[in-house]
Amino acid sequence: MSSSGQITPRRSVPPALTAALPVFVLVLLMWVEEIIDALPGVNLDQYGIRPHDPEGLVGIVTAPFLHGGFGHLIANTGAFLVLGCLIAITTQRFWAVTIGVALVGGFATWLAASPNSVHIGASGVVYGYAAFLVAWGVLSRRAVAVVVAVIVVLMYGGIVVGVLPGQPGISWQGHLFGALAGVLMAWLLRGSGTKSRA
Repeated sequence: MSSSGQITPRRSVPPALTAALPVFVLVLLMWVEEIIDALPGVNLDQYGIRPHDPEGLVGIVTAPFLHGGFGHLIANTGAFLVLGCLIAITTQRFWAVTIGVALVGGFATWLAASPNSVHIGASGVVYGYAAFLVAWGVLSRRAVAVVVAVIVVLMYGGIVVGVLPGQPGISWQGHLFGALAGVLMAWLLRGSGTKSRA
């Protein structure tokens, strides 16, 4: 209330910012985890996806938050923010896509990747985001979704090489199955577009 006795209207938070907030929260958690992991005697990366090991199933949930150093984390942060915000703002399906990609892509990686390996990083989710946005544009055929799909292809089309085997230290299985999970989520969610802004 102002000094004149009139009620001052509250400034509302822009809907786009509200929608994108979970993306920033997840990135913050990744950075907090990596800071903790950098402390002497701490090794959180052991909780990544360990294929064929029942105890390694926990990595399906934890692996996207774990990174092999700050360089790895920085490489994933930008794409995660951009693609995650595009999903959150234009489709309002951020949590469904994120959970679906992480669980389906992570479990497929656990099943298919080589034993005695550990898979960490948010890049599988990033690949899932990119694939989802392209597939969402194709399936929804809404103008904004198509434009977003074109932008994603132009900006991130080069990441396709990341699904090819033979790159040392790169979880191509995580990338491939993350991307396939993204397409799957676009297909599953295609009929729930009544609330979409795309």
